[in-house]
Amino acid sequence: MEGSVINIDKKQFQNDLIDWFHTEKRDLPWRRTADPYQIWISEIMLQQTRVDTVIPYYKRFVEKFPTLHDLAMADEEVLLKQWEGLGYYSRARNLQAGVREVAEKYGGKVPGSRKEILALKGVGPYTAGAVLSIAYGLPEHAVDGNVMRVLSRILLIDEDIAKPKTRKVFEEAVTALISHEDPSAFNQGLMELGALVCTPTSPKCLLCPVREHCAAFNEGRQHELPVKTKAKTNKGVNYAMVAIRSGESLLMEKRPSTGLLANMWQFPLLEIAESIGAPGVEERLSEQFKGTVEKAEKITSFKHVFSHLTWNVDGFIAKGVNLEIPENMKWVNAAEMDLLPISGPVQKMKTALTSRGDA
Repeated sequence: MEGSVINIDKKQFQNDLIDWFHTEKRDLPWRRTADPYQIWISEIMLQQTRVDTVIPYYKRFVEKFPTLHDLAMADEEVLLKQWEGLGYYSRARNLQAGVREVAEKYGGKVPGSRKEILALKGVGPYTAGAVLSIAYGLPEHAVDGNVMRVLSRILLIDEDIAKPKTRKVFEEAVTALISHEDPSAFNQGLMELGALVCTPTSPKCLLCPVREHCAAFNEGRQHELPVKTKAKTNKGVNYAMVAIRSGESLLMEKRPSTGLLANMWQFPLLEIAESIGAPGVEERLSEQFKGTVEKAEKITSFKHVFSHLTWNVDGFIAKGVNLEIPENMKWVNAAEMDLLPISGPVQKMKTALTSRGDA
């Protein structure tokens, strides 16, 4: 790898990449600001989420929490409601925790050193480098999957990018190559190149602004790289999700404060072996709530895929009579439900209810 970096005309590579970026970059809302707080938000949202999906969320989020102090002071339920639909809700909680650290320790100014920013909750090496290079113009590496794919081809790096230790190789490569005059455009250029040209399966090599620097293209190996072992298939879990009605209200349950979908709201959930009929739903929930759950009816079935887990859900609606409700549950009407943060699976259930006129 070191030899490949040495063999590149670094100045020409920088110029070719940066000139292309300034000419061809997409007009994205977080590229219209140098505010480290807003850039930080965008980078957290962009983790594991497509750019087109993030844009409206980012705009609404920044409108709701325009300053770092606004987010630091926000109620968690309001925060989660703003994040609703983006998934990976721990990102939102960690972002707020990090923002609160900045408010308390740094007077609301995002720190400008890698050591300090890395110490913040939820900030990893990539996010730190992105904020430091884009907001502060510092020549700091920001290595994500796009960057590793691009550089594995340009520098002919055949180490497995799925292995955590490999990231160090690419961080060293970026440190050796990065422009000190315009590190922001250099880092963003690598990311943009990976998103638009040097794509995973069909790289557009004939359109690539740095093709002449690319060792993989010169050897006809661009389709072999990057080397990446396949992730393990995720586990499937079967659930019955039950909308229990009493009058004009539906019963909602708040999930635990830790773990998957922490503090989000959902309809009562039963883990089941494979499938369950209406009588089984009525029996289990009547016993759980020490009352009567009746008239259960199956209204939908769907899958929801998380990064490590797939929920196979059968959705039911039922009537509840004289139920003993624990502290983590409450009856809500339609207007109140709209204010609660709910996850993707619950949104699918809610859509099924709405289509029937039940929510």
